[in-house]
Amino acid sequence: MTDLREAFLAATDHVIALVSREDVAAAWERPSALPEWNVGGLVAHLASQPVTAVTLLSAPPRAGGDGGPIPLEEHYRRAAWVTAALDDEVNVAIREGSDATAAAGRDEVLAGVVAAREALPDLLAAQAADRAVLIPWQGWSLVRDDFLTSRMMEIVVHGEDLAASVRATAPTLPDAVLDPVLRLLTHLAAEKHGQGAVVSALTRSERAPRTISAF
Repeated sequence: MTDLREAFLAATDHVIALVSREDVAAAWERPSALPEWNVGGLVAHLASQPVTAVTLLSAPPRAGGDGGPIPLEEHYRRAAWVTAALDDEVNVAIREGSDATAAAGRDEVLAGVVAAREALPDLLAAQAADRAVLIPWQGWSLVRDDFLTSRMMEIVVHGEDLAASVRATAPTLPDAVLDPVLRLLTHLAAEKHGQGAVVSALTRSERAPRTISAF
């Protein structure tokens, strides 16, 4: 059985390494590589992933409104932000919340994720594999490792966004972090574009589609 608890600690260390960079602090108010995001807001969103994990894993296990944890791919089928436009309410709310957190400055954002890293080892050690983690703003739950994968996906993707924003190269992630994220993104891309499009993009440049983006 997969156990991603140690991988999540490594992913959190990755966040700390990125947020600690002085070029990130210097670029705080500048536009990021993502439309409508400045660097500070992007960093706050990235840094919120371990903090959110601490918050939700510290809450009592609850299954959510539909009676039990749902599959990870179903989580992304249901989540409104996946198909929302840039200026739709859900995405605007995410940006505004991140900007509000970023207003405290880089050092405060970094302190929050460092505090989460200190809390995570004992907290993760207490989490059973079948533990239902309720995502309250969605109204449904995921089992432990599916929840951790969802947070690691955000960390991997937005870590690359941040690196691109400051024209840097993100640190190489261990396979334990990258493998479940790539598996998730590949499955979502195949569902969105079809098996043939994904296989061709990975193996046949002469007939590769323009994009196989999972989102």
